[in-house]
Amino acid sequence: MNSKKIDFSIPNLGEAKIFSPIMMSSTRNDGQADYVSDDDHILYSIDTDIDEKGHPVPRHDETVELAGPREKIYYNPAHTHAAIITCGGICPGMNNVIRAVVRCFWYRYGVRRISGVQFGYQGLLENSPWPLIPLDPDIVDEIQEKGGTILGSARGGGKKVEEIVDTLEKLNINILVTIGGDGTLRGALEISEEIKRRGLKISIIGIPKTIDNDLSFIQSSFGMDTAVQLAVPVVRSAHVEAKNSINGIGLVKVMGRNSGFIAANTSLAQSDVNFCLIPENPFDLDGPQGFLANLRRRMLERGHAVVLVSEGAGQDLAPSTGETDASGNVRFHDIGVFLKEKILAYFEKEGIECNVKYIDPSYIIRSAPADSFDSIYCARLGAHAVHAAMAGKTQLIIGLMNNRFVHLPIGVAIGARNYVDLEGALWRDVLENTRQPFSMKNPKEA
Repeated sequence: MNSKKIDFSIPNLGEAKIFSPIMMSSTRNDGQADYVSDDDHILYSIDTDIDEKGHPVPRHDETVELAGPREKIYYNPAHTHAAIITCGGICPGMNNVIRAVVRCFWYRYGVRRISGVQFGYQGLLENSPWPLIPLDPDIVDEIQEKGGTILGSARGGGKKVEEIVDTLEKLNINILVTIGGDGTLRGALEISEEIKRRGLKISIIGIPKTIDNDLSFIQSSFGMDTAVQLAVPVVRSAHVEAKNSINGIGLVKVMGRNSGFIAANTSLAQSDVNFCLIPENPFDLDGPQGFLANLRRRMLERGHAVVLVSEGAGQDLAPSTGETDASGNVRFHDIGVFLKEKILAYFEKEGIECNVKYIDPSYIIRSAPADSFDSIYCARLGAHAVHAAMAGKTQLIIGLMNNRFVHLPIGVAIGARNYVDLEGALWRDVLENTRQPFSMKNPKEA
């Protein structure tokens, strides 16, 4: 048993005393949809060990609270002012989440005051030039067919916590649903802590938006399935370009600052990839075991190659930019352009003709509407966020764990990143498909 315990407990603003307007059943096996109780939990890990008697026992005994509508709620719908905010870079599915949140507040709970905050946390600052947007089902009726977010999205502003809470107080906002990634959720946690210090009753609920799938404990984040679906035809095009050129190399860059899930899954979905380069698996450019030498061997054997690289891969090979964006993220070098230049220089030095076709579909993918899988996922995430908020819960995100929707404390979710496990099944399958070496690092000299 792991000695280090994880606290999955969820804070509540107070006792839920109001019977929910959602008519469901509190009795099992009566043919009606059931309420979810705060006592309904699942094991966070399905890993098991065998004890000395040969019996299976859970490797971890911590449990996680299930998401869903409660029989009693905390907020009176007639007096509730809910707000929705989207932060960070855009991602497929953001409009789907907004639509689901609005419709659940409106139709399921009868909340009639729903506001959209424009351009992330900056829209909650004291001198924001952007007014709140009143939202209702008619306004969000068809937004799921469009990419991006109708509220606009921006980085920055989340550090001005006291100013943001002042605005929430002035606007009489009871519930803030935040849609964003790691930086957004860190801001949401700090905002909720300031709310707690002031003794306010404002629920902060997060819906994780990270196309890179890099939040811990989250089975999958919305947008990644769409990203893989859209990256596949790009890889296919790169393969065609490579095969139709003399010593052609198709080079494709996809998103993935710290985690290579998009690249890894795209490599499996489209088996034309010969080299999948991800941040978790550092590589050398030069030397007998380096990437360029392996690429050369592939070219001499087959006459073409397809290279798929995550944006965060190989950043140690280029000098640091020394810059950060408004969210505090380090600005990366364009690894695609960097690799293209290095490949061309290497093959010229080797006296081998080479044609590199570089494709960067990042913004095309980011701005696309969600596919069917992500649309369903976003609709369910949005509804569960509303159920949690109306029950008076706070400082949580909605996540999918072991195929069940659960409440996860924000602090736990942002405590560590989710990475591709180089010893796990996903990366093993990638290596089997690409047939690239498990390591392209040269042995260190003794």
